[in-house]
Amino acid sequence: MTKEDLFKVLHSSARGNFFTIELEKPHYQNGDEVMAFANELEAEGKIKIREFKQLKESIYLQGIIKYSSN
Repeated sequence: MTKEDLFKVLHSSARGNFFTIELEKPHYQNGDEVMAFANELEAEGKIKIREFKQLKESIYLQGIIKYSSN
């Protein structure tokens, strides 16, 4: 998974500006890598993370997609 792939997944799961997604860990073994990509997207101003949890068998990510072009 790359940063661009994560953004596409978040964008497709969004309802309006808000997204909530639960990624299964077998597909994304390293939760720290997903968090690093999410932090990069947040630093670029594309998303705002509200909640990130590494659960037993999945990764839960909730936040806001920013549509402004700053």
